[in-house]
Amino acid sequence: MPAPVPPPPSPTPTQTPSDVAENAPAGEINPAEESAPETTVSGAAHRLRITLLMAGSCLPILGAVLIAPVLPQMRDHFAGTPGVDALVPMALTIPALSLALLAPFAGVVVDRLGRRRLLVVATVLYALFGTAPLWLDSLGAIVASRALVGVVEAAIMTCCTTLIGDHYSGRQRDRYLALQTMCASVSATAFFALGGAAGSAGWRTPFWAYAVSLLLAPAMAAALRGPRPSEPTTPLEATAPASSVGTAPAGATRRAFPWRPLAGTCALTVFGALLFYTVQVELSFLLDDMGVTDPGMIGLASAVSSAAVVAGAVTFAKSGRGPESWLPFVFGLCAAGFAVIWFAPNPVVLTVGAVINCLGGGIMLPSLLTLAMSRLDYADRGRGTGLWTGSFFIGQFVCPLVVLALASAVGGLTNAMGVLAAMGAAGAVGLALSAHRRRARSASAAPIPRPTA
Repeated sequence: MPAPVPPPPSPTPTQTPSDVAENAPAGEINPAEESAPETTVSGAAHRLRITLLMAGSCLPILGAVLIAPVLPQMRDHFAGTPGVDALVPMALTIPALSLALLAPFAGVVVDRLGRRRLLVVATVLYALFGTAPLWLDSLGAIVASRALVGVVEAAIMTCCTTLIGDHYSGRQRDRYLALQTMCASVSATAFFALGGAAGSAGWRTPFWAYAVSLLLAPAMAAALRGPRPSEPTTPLEATAPASSVGTAPAGATRRAFPWRPLAGTCALTVFGALLFYTVQVELSFLLDDMGVTDPGMIGLASAVSSAAVVAGAVTFAKSGRGPESWLPFVFGLCAAGFAVIWFAPNPVVLTVGAVINCLGGGIMLPSLLTLAMSRLDYADRGRGTGLWTGSFFIGQFVCPLVVLALASAVGGLTNAMGVLAAMGAAGAVGLALSAHRRRARSASAAPIPRPTA
């Protein structure tokens, strides 16, 4: 559980729950969120809704990995194009960059236009832009279409995560945010295999998979609604009519946007994404440096480490512990994984280090997202979710660049893992000290019981 905090003051007749939240100490979980009654949502409509939201959350993962197996074929096809060696890899990575840069702006649009409307439009555009390379003959035009894929991915990811925060609360919301991480890890492996199988029929064939979003869009339009008054909400949301999608309830007092605590969470997310993605990006190169060149063995090691991410997300969902109590431990776990990789004498030990690191990453990601969501009210949840999503994908995008710079500075990729181990350990110590200070502050602020006569 998170560090204990003194009970929030009860709202006076002139003080709304949002005012209580606004006066909460920076860096602590929204007291209004803590005090809101938790209700478990169930039923057929709930099952359809969460299925659609998880499917929508997988679409950006589809864009990130689907065409990776066919990049050599694309390079051969456009061999005569100037700059082909830079443009072909960019076709894979530019959606993540667009998503990272535009997710915060997508969050603003989500809060102003509504979650469902933007999600449905973005899902349709995802199919349009995603399948464009089937008909485009210019490599530059294909890269531009991939950038547009990233734009709509920013809207899709922000809307799906925001809707999870709208409809669920407490432990149930924590479980579904962890489920997002699980779905992303499993779907990444599945989409990579799908891209490789479809690529045997030609480099353009995998792009047909983007048309699957056309099946999701009408289902989302029909099944997704704004949270009803009976559904779990924060106190600010509780008076929202069923028709209010993406807007704050009329007459509700809106607190200032929590820039300071959310900025710290987003900065930590960039660092966490760097620690999380390094092993996934560099594992094949680390194994190759040890003489493992068989694609089957490399694929097996990658699959085992991906399974550890899923195990970490399940651990977070089942534990019942709050995110702030997890974070020092999981940053330390990631650091321990890097240290094992650094000292690994053989590929088996190296794979064990990757599993340790990915287990920590599987707990870390839902912890960071849950921490960010706990600081947001309904009216600014889209903007806050967009900022967190952008931070996460910035960390993903800069990960290989940071590792390349470290490897150049310390004399190799293996030594770079040692530097990352030290960075992760420093982060764990800093988080532990911060948690200790919060507990001390909470203890000093707690009322001292008066002795009885």
